[in-house]
Amino acid sequence: MTPDHATLTAWLSRLRLTVIRDQLDSLLDEAARKELTLREAVTFLCEREIARREDRRIEMAGKIAHFPAVRELDGFDFTAQPSVDPRQIRELATCRWVAHGDALLLLGPPGVGKTHLAIALGRAAIREGYSVLFTTAPALVAGLAKAHAEGRLEERLSFYAKPKLLIIDELGYLPFDPNAAHLFFQLVSRRYERGSLLLTSNRSVGEWGTVFGDPVVATAILDRLLHHSQVVTIRGDSYRLREKRRAGLRKVAGGRSVGKCYRLREKRRAGLLGQAAPAT
Repeated sequence: MTPDHATLTAWLSRLRLTVIRDQLDSLLDEAARKELTLREAVTFLCEREIARREDRRIEMAGKIAHFPAVRELDGFDFTAQPSVDPRQIRELATCRWVAHGDALLLLGPPGVGKTHLAIALGRAAIREGYSVLFTTAPALVAGLAKAHAEGRLEERLSFYAKPKLLIIDELGYLPFDPNAAHLFFQLVSRRYERGSLLLTSNRSVGEWGTVFGDPVVATAILDRLLHHSQVVTIRGDSYRLREKRRAGLRKVAGGRSVGKCYRLREKRRAGLLGQAAPAT
């Protein structure tokens, strides 16, 4: 007995094979055109189902991670930042450091691509099957302080301790008050050797005593972060400033071109007038 289309789609729904169900006719037609054997056709259908499920998983995990933008390593201009070793970054993208619960510090001045790399590595971790959460240091500390004031600190610490990889961006742009530094220390301690941390900062680790407002707390935090960690220091110009300079040069060059054309036009006019004058 050959089931009709409605029966077959109902069975696929019960098996939760929604991709095969929704594309059944086109997939079967494609399998027929390729003259696939029964085993090859089943393999083909399963591959399509798995691929689409994986795409959906990555899309959903990206939304849960709260990335501020979509960034990939392929879009990072390594030639503009020669201090960044592409081989090291590609190795980090394998996420072995995430599997081991290690920390990663991306240090450098504003605009050199730290956030781009952080997001790209976070997306790589999602593709490898790890849960990821992205936040900025000011937002993180504000959330912890609010939870502490409301008696929900343990709940909030558990929330930030849950993902396998927690990305904290922009550490050091604003100084911490002493209470915030202690809350941050609690979070680092909670995640120590349990989950990975990726931090970006415009300050070298030697300046973190100033960032946290307490050298003792800063030392305790660094002791845990640097125990199992990798540090990538980026030295170079800001992408944004470089683009502004380029835009400015183009504008200046454009202005000179217009001015030059204007002067040539005026000279031509003057020349024509000079030739026409004797005939008057």
